Amino acid sequence: MKIKYVLPFIVFVFAWHFFSPRVHCSNDGHKMSLAHDGFITIDKKRIFILGTYHLPHGEAPYRTLAENGFNLVRTPLEQKALAEALQNNLFTWSGIGHLELSAASEKVEAFQERIRRWKNHPALLFWELEDEPAFTWRSAEPRVKPEALIFTYNLVKKEDPDHFVYLNHAPVNLVSTLQKYNPSADVLACDVYPVIPYGIRPSYALFDDGLQGDLLNTSMSQVGEYVDKLKRVSSNKPLLLILQGFAWEMLRKEGDRDSSMVLYPDYKQLRFMAYNAIIHGVNGLLFWGTSYTPPEAPFWKDLFKLTKELHKLHEVLSAPAVPNFITTEYNEMGHSVDAGVEILTKKVGDDFYLITANADRNPVKVTLGGLQEFMVMESTAEGQSTDVHNGSFTEIYEAFALKVFLLKK
Repeated sequence: MKIKYVLPFIVFVFAWHFFSPRVHCSNDGHKMSLAHDGFITIDKKRIFILGTYHLPHGEAPYRTLAENGFNLVRTPLEQKALAEALQNNLFTWSGIGHLELSAASEKVEAFQERIRRWKNHPALLFWELEDEPAFTWRSAEPRVKPEALIFTYNLVKKEDPDHFVYLNHAPVNLVSTLQKYNPSADVLACDVYPVIPYGIRPSYALFDDGLQGDLLNTSMSQVGEYVDKLKRVSSNKPLLLILQGFAWEMLRKEGDRDSSMVLYPDYKQLRFMAYNAIIHGVNGLLFWGTSYTPPEAPFWKDLFKLTKELHKLHEVLSAPAVPNFITTEYNEMGHSVDAGVEILTKKVGDDFYLITANADRNPVKVTLGGLQEFMVMESTAEGQSTDVHNGSFTEIYEAFALKVFLLKK
């Protein structure tokens, strides 16, 4: 290891042992592998990814991310950026583009030399080739063909078999189209940004109906449905979901913005979308677009409130899921139940956790059963306890509300 890496490396290792769930790097680089359920493990420790494409505003952006629960940030391949991330216990990933199959030998050598130069940096977690390669706005033609990415992926793996290659897909294109890219990536993602004001003008990536997604479900619970779609693309790769860190209107040039159309996701919306993705099976969350979000926007407070909460639950979120044993019986409230309450069950040691969310646009009243061996359900957010009677208890969920419970015997 080069001398200039030693001090930040020592700080990084020290922080891991005292501020779990930070992950550990060895002198030989990350010992990365996959658990049976697709979770990434680093030095045999399961990690729930919580990352961002952009740095926040301010004088100490890397520290700000670390203090608010993040463990991953996208950076350029520059020593200063990688060192600052490392000093703040953050992993990084970097975009390196792709090469065509016809690339000249000197171009291939330069590409491989870049991999060799940075592959042993202790902050590096992923490589990224191209973003949304199958997506071309209003066209069926891919922006980058899968053959080129597969060729590039093999070049990367030849020089660096120890780091994963990450690939993000847009929320459109056929599953069969996206599957053609599977040999070019180890980790898959999808970006879904459904908080959009009614009446917004169409723009790049917004259809004429003012929506980004193209599923029948236009509510926030489409997030979970896109996770399901991603699972059909690949059932054996780690999956990440990229959530909305911006207001769509802020993507326009300053003089072309309509202030009445500037709408950011609030805390409740961010929280629902995050847990909706988690319940459907993602192994981590990323945020995109915060570079378009000014520092005075209330969005930052809401975002950091959520990421701190997720960080505190890291042990739960990274734990293996167990088969769901909860039954649901809905009580009449005067309207239909569509998706209803979705449930993910996790086990940490001898404790069971229920991550539950109402995926309906209407409130629901539901009796949760199958709890005969438990006496108390404790809300992890509010700290309130509910006695379990005869193996069940009844809860009211507002639209898109979620509750995380610890079961106690």
